[in-house]
Parts: sequence; structure tokens; C-alpha cells
Amino acid sequence: MKILIVGGTGTIGQAVVEELASRHEVITAGFKSGDVQVDISSTDSIKKMYKHIGKCDAVISATGHVHFGAFPDMDLEKYKIGINNKLLGQVDLVLEGINYLNDKGSFTLTSGILNVDPIPAGSSAAMVNGALEGFVTGVAIELPRSVRINLVSPTVITEAMEDYAPFFRGYESVAAARAALAYSKSVEGLQTGQTFRVGY
Repeated sequence: MKILIVGGTGTIGQAVVEELASRHEVITAGFKSGDVQVDISSTDSIKKMYKHIGKCDAVISATGHVHFGAFPDMDLEKYKIGINNKLLGQVDLVLEGINYLNDKGSFTLTSGILNVDPIPAGSSAAMVNGALEGFVTGVAIELPRSVRINLVSPTVITEAMEDYAPFFRGYESVAAARAALAYSKSVEGLQTGQTFRVGY
């Protein structure tokens, strides 16, 4: 298969590349690195990426930003960071990508644990993750040409604990390589409309 991995140079993305590259053609996309550059908060940038890459068999999104902050310090603009990037950016990868995905292809998006097991300062992430689950469940029954869509929802990644440990006290992390197996299951399996939870 020809697989596009958006965020393929990030912590999870690199592990997904490692998991899939030995048996598939893998193309990585990143904000400033990768085989092609993309800003998922920009429809024009997403269109340009797909036009450059052409037809593919699977699109994986292992990217997306949200603002972490205590609720008293939050405002609408800080919530919009996650909405415009991690939520609508991934939705837009599907909206624009459906025209480039081959029959029986698949989309795999990324959320996270915080809508199920919240932390202080994580309300934006919880909101976005919950919305992504709803989107994947709802759109799965409407995608044409036997195209599938799933969501990978990992707990905190071990390799990212240096940055995120203060937010995730008491959480057991999982290695990026373990999370990568869920992306393989989504791409190489037959399920659709599912949320694959990793580590919880």
C-alpha cells in the first residue's frame, strides 16, 4: 500500500513509520519536516499536499495541537487552538483526502485518553478528543467506495513523558511502538468506525 503519515516525523509518527515501512510505501508529512510539508489548520495547505502526493491507499494522522491550561486561565481563543488544529485539521484531512483515497482505503486519526480519564489543565484536549470520537463514529457509515475510518486513542506516550510528566502524575505510559500497533490494526485490518484505545 501507499500510505501517507501526517505527523510522520513526530514521536508517535516515527514509530508508525517504523512499524509500516518494511511492508508498505510510506510518505511522511510534517509542519516543517518530512517528505512533504503541511499545515493541517490550512485547507489550502492540505489541498497542496494531496495534489503533490496523488492517490494513496491509507492516510494516517498522528498530529494535532491543543492548549493545556487551567480552566480559570482559559478563554475562547485558547480553546480554538485545539478546535482549529487537532479537531478540524484532522476532519479536513478526511474531507480533502476522500478524493485522493483509493477504493477500500482507510483514514486513521488520533485522539487521546483525556476525554475518558481527565487531568487538570486538560479540558481542551478532553473536548477535542471526544469530538473526534463522535466524528469517526458518525462519518464511518457515510464514507463511499468501502473507505474505512478509525481513531487511535493512546494514553501518554513514554517517549513524551519528559515534557508531559507534570500533567500525567500517576499515569502509566505506553511506548510509541506499542501505540503504533493500533495504527497497523486500523490500516491493515477491516474494522471501521472504531476507537482503538492503547494503554487504558
